[in-house]
Amino acid sequence: MRRRMVVALLLVVLAPFAGAIVPRPLLGPAAAGGDQPRRILVLSNPIHTDIALPADPDVIERLGFLTYSGLHVTDPAVKWLVVGWGGRSFYLETPTWSDLKPGPVVRALTADSSAMHVAVAGEIDQAAEGVIAIDLSEAAFADMMGATLEGFARNQQGTPILIEGRSYGPYDRFYEGVGMFNAIVGCNTWTGAVLRRAGLRTGLWNPLPQSLVWSLRAFNDLP
Repeated sequence: MRRRMVVALLLVVLAPFAGAIVPRPLLGPAAAGGDQPRRILVLSNPIHTDIALPADPDVIERLGFLTYSGLHVTDPAVKWLVVGWGGRSFYLETPTWSDLKPGPVVRALTADSSAMHVAVAGEIDQAAEGVIAIDLSEAAFADMMGATLEGFARNQQGTPILIEGRSYGPYDRFYEGVGMFNAIVGCNTWTGAVLRRAGLRTGLWNPLPQSLVWSLRAFNDLP
């Protein structure tokens, strides 16, 4: 019995690393930047990853619903729109580590509904730790944008559903998400799936930011 428990524990610990070293897709070239590449950023911290989209006119147009929620996306100081998917309870109830509560943690590890988080940002130091720059062709960028927008749940009019009165401050908003969140299918697996839609290769399964970041660097020709 003890041996089985040790084996099970080892599998749990090693699974994310095994998922990182097996590329997905197994074969095939990574997305190329083209003559005039569109740059995105993958932002990571110890538990979460986001995708930073350039605040270009076409991106602002696609995310025009942000304006109606009070985000000043057309402000010249805004250079990036930072988008992420995550567990609704953990996202809304844990703005800082000091706000950590057992309830959201349990729901994140078992099952929770999802939410999309969008924040506006100025210049981001692309040489900083936790920042990965990726250049995409126009076609790959369009595919990635489509995948990102699919994460927003929509009302009958087709508009993303704002979570009223919930934000970390004046520069971000939360929206209802599509899909369920749990320890197996979490924020980092969502980020990986969106990047694969752009033709990038990731690990087979990347529940942790560290394994996703490693696989992106290992299997793609990055700037």
